[in-house]
Amino acid sequence: MKASAIKVLLVDDHRIILDGLSALLRSEPDIEVVAEAEEGLAAVRLASELSPDVVVIDIAMPELDGIDATRQIKGRNPHAIVIALSARTDAQSALQILEAGATGYLSKNAAFSQLNHRPRS
Repeated sequence: MKASAIKVLLVDDHRIILDGLSALLRSEPDIEVVAEAEEGLAAVRLASELSPDVVVIDIAMPELDGIDATRQIKGRNPHAIVIALSARTDAQSALQILEAGATGYLSKNAAFSQLNHRPRS
């Protein structure tokens, strides 16, 4: 593990999204992708085992959707930052996941620069 790296868990039921996000985040020197999950139940289990700093999660997934998974993840690890990354653009979905404990909501139509908003030196 990188010294003081931000530990990230990626959760999406589309492999291409996981692969793309993982590749982008792994190129950042202070981020470590600690695990990936393709459904909500696995996300809850991995979040409990690995205590990630950040969870990037889709809303629509099999087994357990991102809203319920977020609720469980935040219940077990209230300090985790959960960011919803979803193709859903309706206000109802965004509101539901924010009420479940997500810190933020980002559309899959967003550019990577919107996710990576840290100032560069």
